[in-house]
Order: sequence, then structure tokens, then C-alpha cells
Amino acid sequence: MDLLVTKGGPKNMKTTFLHILEKKLTMMMNTNHIFIKFGSFLASIMFVRAMYEQYLPHRWRGSIYSFLYQYIHRFVTTFSPYLQITVDEYTGERFNRCEAYTTIETYLSEKASEQARRFKGSFVKDGKTLVLGLANNEEVIDEYQGVKVWWKCRKSVSRSQTINIYPGTNEKRHFELTFHGRHRKLISESYMNYILEEGKAITIRKRQRKLFTNIKEQKGPNNNSRWTLWSHVEFKHPASFDTIGMDEAKKKYIMNDLLRFSNAKEYYAKIGKPWKRGYLLYGPPGTGKSTMIVAIANLLEYDIYDLELTTVVDNTQLRRLLIETSNKSIIVIEDIDCSLDLTGKRTPKAEKDKDKGKEIEEDKDKVIRKMKLEPVGERKKSEVTLSGLLNIVDGIWSAVGEERLIIFTTNHIDKLDKALIRKGRMDVHIELSHCCFESFKVLANNYLDLTSHSLFETIKTLLEETKMNPADVAENLMPKSLELDVDTCLQNLVKALQNSKIDDRLKEQRKNEKAKIEEERKAEQEEKANAQKLKNQVESLNKP
Repeated sequence: MDLLVTKGGPKNMKTTFLHILEKKLTMMMNTNHIFIKFGSFLASIMFVRAMYEQYLPHRWRGSIYSFLYQYIHRFVTTFSPYLQITVDEYTGERFNRCEAYTTIETYLSEKASEQARRFKGSFVKDGKTLVLGLANNEEVIDEYQGVKVWWKCRKSVSRSQTINIYPGTNEKRHFELTFHGRHRKLISESYMNYILEEGKAITIRKRQRKLFTNIKEQKGPNNNSRWTLWSHVEFKHPASFDTIGMDEAKKKYIMNDLLRFSNAKEYYAKIGKPWKRGYLLYGPPGTGKSTMIVAIANLLEYDIYDLELTTVVDNTQLRRLLIETSNKSIIVIEDIDCSLDLTGKRTPKAEKDKDKGKEIEEDKDKVIRKMKLEPVGERKKSEVTLSGLLNIVDGIWSAVGEERLIIFTTNHIDKLDKALIRKGRMDVHIELSHCCFESFKVLANNYLDLTSHSLFETIKTLLEETKMNPADVAENLMPKSLELDVDTCLQNLVKALQNSKIDDRLKEQRKNEKAKIEEERKAEQEEKANAQKLKNQVESLNKP
């Protein structure tokens, strides 16, 4: 309206209005001209694309696309200070997924849950829960020592008609790491190692732990052994150090030793020893040796490999079993004194040479008779030796893998060879004995939620006078009905302890009576021997 208020009257107003109208029409014509040019450009592109797809051979398209992408990408990156590292999901060397890709995917899953908007859900093999990962073309930002980096998950679809050797479809995925060129050394050396270590730690933390057992090796139709010598089940035992009936000071010592071992990777490397530790659990039956193993596994979050020596063919197979065990695991041999003859009885060389010829002939006859009587497939016995077992416990093969515990259990420690249980092989000897009052209080709290009672003093006195295994104490404390009756459970335990005390006295009396009878028998034999000796002396004197 300011343009209309001019000097000169209506004539000037008309001229100004026409001038403005002319400008607007010119602008509209220019805008239409731009749209016409843009539409023409799009039509040209569509025409070229149609000609490209219709007349260009299929085998050339990928090459042309790769050629254009390569040079365009090179042109852009020439003027960019940023560098990129690509990690493919599959490599040309094997059919399994690249370990680095899997580890990075695990690491980025936690970053994605904090930053990303689009996720890809999947169950990791042997994982506990659903894992959220980066969706395709989604980007997350990570920071390491004050340096920002960008991770992006890329996917490309191959349109070639060739057969894809990788499982799944023709989709190829890779992770793309972008960072500034000035941080090349930090990223390529320090950051990538950090990513791999953290990814492995997350995998172990989220994995579903397993209980393994070795299976008897079987031969296929082509006399080939089966692929694995271990079978496993999901491990969900609830036992812990809080539920073990044991003296608190002893319990804390064991827990501190285990935690110190699990964090001692650099220390073991410094002293030049394999990162493994041996535990010997010994004591009467029912004292909690197996429960202790479970509590150790739950404390450290390790897998358990229950090794049955009687099904192992020889030392070679024993080493194969060791190779197939994973890190962060416990290798258990229960009742080792009953598994094989590992007492280490050594015959002097002179005696061996003396009976060598006779033994060879006897062995030949035994083998011939055995082959005639036994069916094929049942002839082979375990040939594991003490030397072979020592080799995997503390020999060269003990360095295979790291962060492992080797645990032996036995009811009779005196039956084991000293070389097998010496310090350095079985580093920690833990005696699990009969139930004491401290152990009873832990069990009473676990089973009855009880910390004090009028019968505790009576039970304490009885536990000092008699011996009862923690398993028997726990069985008496367990309620026998749906209604929890604390007094009845404690009274049952008192009765069981009193009966055990009476049994112990009867056993002691029988033992004393037996010893007395044995002494009388020996005295009688000595008396007869002396009488016979005297008689012989008299007869010798009476001879002319």
C-alpha cells in the first residue's frame, strides 16, 4: 500500500500497479521454467535407466555400478579427513561368521540400546535373553579416550545369479567404523583391541552356562570318529556359598582365593605359569564336595566339564577332550580314587626284568582268550595312565586354554599318588568334614529361616560328641509337610544326633571288643608258639 501512495495522482498509481504485476508474472514464468527443466531432467534419468535395464547385459550392470561407486567414493574421500574400517560378516576363508564381526555386534548391542531408534532383535547362540542389535543403516556414536567414532551397520544385496556359499540369502552385511584421520594409530591399535575384549566379556556375561559330560567315542560307517566328544545340558543349579554349611572363615578363604585367581591374568603371565589352578576336595561321603563345585561355578560364572575317566580310551583322547574345553571353565574328576588305578604303584626295575618273560607268555594267553570271549566293540578298555593325567594337569598340555580350574574329589586321599596331589598340581587342599555348629547355623537359616532357638545349645553339645554329615543334618531340618514346624524339625535332628551318638558308642564297643579278641588270639598264638618252642628244646636235650 505504500507503493500506491505516490505523487502524480491516479496515473502514477496505475503505472506502479502494472509494474508490480509484471514482476510477479515474470517470477512465475521463471519458476515454471525451473520446474519444466527439473521434470525434463527426471524424465531423462528415467529414460536412461529404462534403456540401462532393458538393453545392457545383466553381467555388466554390477561392474558398471561398482566402477561408478568406486570413483565417486574416491573423489569424495579425497577431500574428507575421515577414515573408515570395514568388518565383513563373512570372509572368503571359511563358512562361519567372522569372529570379529560377531564380537563387534555384541559390543554394539549395548550401545544400540542407549542411542539407536531402530533395532534388530535376535537370540545369540546359547544366550539367556533376547539381544537388541543395530538395524541396517542405523548409526551409533561411541567415545574412546575422548575420541568420537561412528559405527554403522550396512547391508548390500547381490543381484548376481551366482551361487552364494554363505548361509542365508545373498545379503551381505558389514560394520563400518568412521573416525578422523588424526586418530589413526589410537583407533587401529588400542580401540580395536578394546572393542574385541569388551565384546568377549559381554558374550561371556550374557551366555547360558552349561554342564558338559564326555561321551564314549563312536565310529561311523567309514570308521570316522564323531565330531565332538562332549555333550551338554543347560546348567541352572542354585547352590551358592551362602547355602553351603561350612565354617565362615574357611568359606571366606576359599572365595577370596577364587576371586583372586579370576583376576590374575597378568600375574600368571608375569610369573610364567598357565592361568589355571587345581583344587582337591576330600572328606567322607555327604560332606558337600559336589555342592562346593557348583558353588564355585556359580561364583565365577564358569561352565563345568564333568570328566568320566572310565570312558576315555587313552591319553590321546584325554588330550583331545582337553582341547575341546572352553576358557572360563571347571574340569571336574569326581571320586578320582575310584575312576582308574591312579595310585602310581611303581614296581622296581629289577623285579620287572625278572618276571618279564613269564608275564609276556601269560599276557599272550589272556589276550587270546579275551578276544575269543568278548564281542567286537567291547574289547577296548581305558588306557589312561597316571602320566597322561599329570600331563594335562601340570604338563605341557595344561597350557591349552586359560582361566581354568581343575578339581578332584575323593573320599580317601591316602589312596592317591603323592605326585598327583602335590602343590603346584592341586594347589589348594580343602577338607570337607562332618557338620560343626557353625555349619548347622547356616543350614538352620537356609531351611528354617532360624537364627536362634532353645534347642541350639543341645544340638551344639551333640555335634561335639558325635559325627554327622551336613547332608544328614540338612535332611532332618527339611520340613516333612506343607506346614513349617520349626520345633518338630529341630527335635528330629536332636533324635537323629542322639541315635548317632548311641551308634557311635556301639561301634566303639564292637571295635574295642574286636581289638580285645584279636589281642587274646595273638596272645594265645604266642603262648602256643612258646610252648612248642619249649617242647622242641626239651626234646633236643633228651636226644642222645
